[in-house]
Amino acid sequence: MSTENANFGVIGLAVMGRNLALNIEDHGFRVAVWNLEAPATDKFLADNKGKKLVGTKTLAELVSSLERPRRILMMIMAGKPVDQVLEQLKPILQPGDVVIDGGNTHFAETRRREEDMRKAGFHFVGMGVSGGEEGARRGPSLMPGGTVESWTALKPVLEAIAAKTDSGPCVTHVGPDGAGHYVKMVHNGIEYGDMQLIAEAYDLMGRGLGMSAPEMASVFDRWNQGPLASFLIEITAKILTVKDPETGKPLVDLVQDKAGQKGTGKWTAELALDLGVPIPTIAAALDGRGLSSLKDERVAAEKILRARTSAALSAADKEGFIAAVHDALLCAKICSYAQGMALIKAGSDKFNWNISLGEMARIWKGGCIIRARLLDTIMRAYQATPNLRNLLLAPEFEAMLHEAQPNWRRVVGTAAGLGIPTPAFAASLAYFDSYRTARLPQNLTQAQRDAFGAHTYERLDKAGAGPVHSEWLK
Repeated sequence: MSTENANFGVIGLAVMGRNLALNIEDHGFRVAVWNLEAPATDKFLADNKGKKLVGTKTLAELVSSLERPRRILMMIMAGKPVDQVLEQLKPILQPGDVVIDGGNTHFAETRRREEDMRKAGFHFVGMGVSGGEEGARRGPSLMPGGTVESWTALKPVLEAIAAKTDSGPCVTHVGPDGAGHYVKMVHNGIEYGDMQLIAEAYDLMGRGLGMSAPEMASVFDRWNQGPLASFLIEITAKILTVKDPETGKPLVDLVQDKAGQKGTGKWTAELALDLGVPIPTIAAALDGRGLSSLKDERVAAEKILRARTSAALSAADKEGFIAAVHDALLCAKICSYAQGMALIKAGSDKFNWNISLGEMARIWKGGCIIRARLLDTIMRAYQATPNLRNLLLAPEFEAMLHEAQPNWRRVVGTAAGLGIPTPAFAASLAYFDSYRTARLPQNLTQAQRDAFGAHTYERLDKAGAGPVHSEWLK
């Protein structure tokens, strides 16, 4: 091993760890690596001869090979393995060293670890990493939390390896302790919503209009040239063109209709409930995946539960309905982002993180899974009004929603008439209509609560007078 100190350390050489290590090395940094299974380290070095990589056999060797303050990125399984590695690192680190957890860790765990490491004199950073394997290798979106001092130490490396857009590197100091992992969690929730909305658009064109996968590929490709342009729309167009080499059929038609999930979407929904932030689009996406897992029950139910539906869509209005689906997707996508941003704001307020929503939109413009043209508009909205109460109120979005709203309503109504489920489209529309309604029917809900449980209520005509109770059931 060379006597020259490495600039950065990486623990864990699975796909993401390998690719991030190579990305860092590409940008002029000497990288020390360690993996629990030593053969993986040996293979990584053998596959990348000539690069500025330092293989180490132990954590102590990794630590001793690094310049100070040490910067060490862990790309390992979330949970107990992170705690186990930290306990091994603490006796051999020195004050001021920085350890990063780049996995999908619950932000509450990151807050606990950050406090523990800080008390021991070290910096701990929970960092969201988005972009998948290719992003890790060529430029991800990075969401680091932690202290200002840790950001100062990490900034040269993270800005070098992050994706780049016309707005700069897709990385920023998100905020203290668990802020980075919190934002990554919400990012993934928005991702769930986006994917469900695209799936519903696909279903409406496929079952509603009888379009083939190649036909829909052309539609999605066209949509990717306009306001819906995004990574997920782009890959949807490509997916729909792929043929199965065995049968010649569109490969997507042969994929079992059961979608999995890794937990971050569920965490998003749980936190939204805890913080009292409505996220119906994201919740509908979770329900959609849950219902998809009931494959055997759905197959049986289809034979029993009959739908009384309206007439099929007219072939003459095919292009008109495709345009309507486009508008519904645009409106619902805006609602999904609005819900996600509201949840980030609520978490930032609760934990005193001072997260910049405009910066979150900026660093999501490149590298990450939800990168989309709409993020430019979102970034501008928060730059113009940093304390914007809800994204729907931004003038550019209000104009889009006003213009596209009739088609949005048409799509949700038509889908219901056809018996095609569009839970995220419908939930988004209900969110929009609820948010723009000055008086909702929950006055009756509160009266019911007071009637059966004496939960009290406030009078509309006596604002500020405090709660009162009435005898409703005499």
